[in-house]
Amino acid sequence: MLRPLLTWLALPVYVWQGVGVRRRTERMVPATGPVMHRLDGTAPEIALLVLGDSSAASVGVETTDSGVAANLAALLHERTGRAVRWRAAGFNSATSGQMRDHVVPNLAPEPWTHIVLSVGTNDMKNFHTVGRFKKEFGGLLYAVRAKWPEARLVWSPVVDMKRVPALPAALASILEIRAGLINAMGERLCRERGAAAATRLPITDPRAGFSTDGFHASAAGYRAWAEHLLPFVLGDG
Repeated sequence: MLRPLLTWLALPVYVWQGVGVRRRTERMVPATGPVMHRLDGTAPEIALLVLGDSSAASVGVETTDSGVAANLAALLHERTGRAVRWRAAGFNSATSGQMRDHVVPNLAPEPWTHIVLSVGTNDMKNFHTVGRFKKEFGGLLYAVRAKWPEARLVWSPVVDMKRVPALPAALASILEIRAGLINAMGERLCRERGAAAATRLPITDPRAGFSTDGFHASAAGYRAWAEHLLPFVLGDG
């Protein structure tokens, strides 16, 4: 209980350093290019939906073919030889509650076979409480599972904030505590509600893995992320 309390006591540091990071950081927009595509192959087709925040929108790279959804689709195609139809439904700054309330209800009930959730980072950096995250992310899992009951559902947890180049050390330490709380609750909810939680993406070289803003992934980072997610999506993780 002490570590969460310390993050609230350090809130003035978070606000002060966070404002500085916002002022210095390049504001990036979603990548251009298709958010839906199909790779020809054998039957049965894999239908992949990548759903979430700015990372699902391929922020950090110029075109969507360098994003996590396109990379993961290509890897699934290479590994299985099957046709892969994919869609990236990513939205800047989206939280779990916004995905639950405004995105999932407006998605057509297409027969997705595999769904990846990239959400939690904005809940963490917005200082949402664990209780709030439990309610909103838990509700998101219910909503996705209700709409696509037969899909394999995988959640990608929040990365190690101490490895994010844009963040000063003190701010990164505060956010890393919050990320640990979010991830622990997220993993618990996934176990309880029919989803698989991937392990954290290992960041071995932040200089190569992050875009020019020091926060979103680069093309190499998105490729590494897709490679990391592949066994979890296939059920081998």
